[in-house]
Amino acid sequence: METKVKEKGSDWLPRVTVRHIQAQDLYALEWEGEFTHFRRVYWEAYQRSRLGSAVLWVAELKPVGIIGQVFIQLVCDRPELANGSSHAYLYSFRVRPEYRNAGLGSYIMDVVEQDLFQRGFHYVTLNVAKDNPQAQRLYERRGYKVVAHEPGYWSYIDEKGRWQSVEEPAWRMEKRLER
Repeated sequence: METKVKEKGSDWLPRVTVRHIQAQDLYALEWEGEFTHFRRVYWEAYQRSRLGSAVLWVAELKPVGIIGQVFIQLVCDRPELANGSSHAYLYSFRVRPEYRNAGLGSYIMDVVEQDLFQRGFHYVTLNVAKDNPQAQRLYERRGYKVVAHEPGYWSYIDEKGRWQSVEEPAWRMEKRLER
């Protein structure tokens, strides 16, 4: 069992490793039950990563465990989001609340954006909930611009096999990757 204790200050940040997810990490993404309803979503994303259409990342701080995550869809059924060559779609970006506002989100984004640039992608697209201005500010500081409104209708099958529908109005934001 992982211990979830935040260390004092942000002297812990240099010890964080941002790495590709492994199968044994999937349970930790549920954050002690808070996101258990996404168990199947995580498993399906992991399977897409094994097929090469997605890249899943976690931020790990030992001995604490996984304190952040982000998923990248390289290709999907909406080519304006991810087309397999120039556009990639970032989603499921989370940092545990006790580790926010210390630079971890930017650190994760640096790793992900550099990886996508090296893969030849020129744009990263994401949706940010309209009721999450803190995340929107982070993305704006990193050079993302609002390019469209997204109605935010999506659905998934939860851990009990029930179909769940979500309405989460969002802003679609995009950034051109340059080095």
